[in-house]
Amino acid sequence: MDLAVWLTYLGVIAALIVFPGPSALLCIHHGLRHGRRRALATVAAGALASLILMTLSALGLGAILATSEMAFIVLKAVGAGYLIYLGIQAWRAPAEPMSATAIEPELALGARSSRQLFIKGLTVGLSNPKDLLFFGALFPNFIDLSQPQGPQLAILALTWLVVDLTTMTTYASVGSTVSRWFGTRRRVRLFNRATGSLFVAAGGALAASHR
Repeated sequence: MDLAVWLTYLGVIAALIVFPGPSALLCIHHGLRHGRRRALATVAAGALASLILMTLSALGLGAILATSEMAFIVLKAVGAGYLIYLGIQAWRAPAEPMSATAIEPELALGARSSRQLFIKGLTVGLSNPKDLLFFGALFPNFIDLSQPQGPQLAILALTWLVVDLTTMTTYASVGSTVSRWFGTRRRVRLFNRATGSLFVAAGGALAASHR
């Protein structure tokens, strides 16, 4: 792959990934509620979701969604419903002050807690069918059809994963760092309602979106 093409691709995806979306919001939320180390499970799940969507897009599912209105609507409804469900959960979460003693019980859950965070991260990452269309539309712009396509796709996917992992780890770290600012029930309640509202808004935006 030509270096200039790769650098252009890197700039495009960096701008797209850095802009906060549902996965970034979830990483911040989990970083604050569970600590940075546990939130890495959410980060890894989001990266895996992106890899799955890239693979499905390469296999042609993105093209199917582009031509099948019913399939797109069904997947969109499922994704929107899950984001709204997360928003309601966050809104109704207990307003327990964030502190070392508040986070320790979460850490004590060990592998079970990490598995739950991983499942949530993976589900959110897979919840938007537009991502399948996005990857199907993005990659062809950076592939030279006169060269073997496999290695080029591998480079594009690996670059995406590195940028995604770095960015989402940063978001999780930010959430963990600011947790000490939420030492009162009032602030935690405001955080819960703010993140809950953002998840609901994201679900509503997905439900109202078109291909």
